Amino acid sequence: MNFFLCVLGMVMVVEGLPYFAFPAKMKLVLEKVLELPDKSLQKFGLALMLAGILLVYLGKR
Repeated sequence: MNFFLCVLGMVMVVEGLPYFAFPAKMKLVLEKVLELPDKSLQKFGLALMLAGILLVYLGKR
């Protein structure tokens, strides 16, 4: 459980960093994301999840 909380905390740091460092740019990025079709977002999300699973697998070996 401690490892999970550590990983979750690191994910939150990485996710929050662009918003802290470049708030104006992130607003522009979010506007562009809203314009993307749902299918593109689903494909991107799937690719990120698969990459994450691969990294977890490689890290556990």
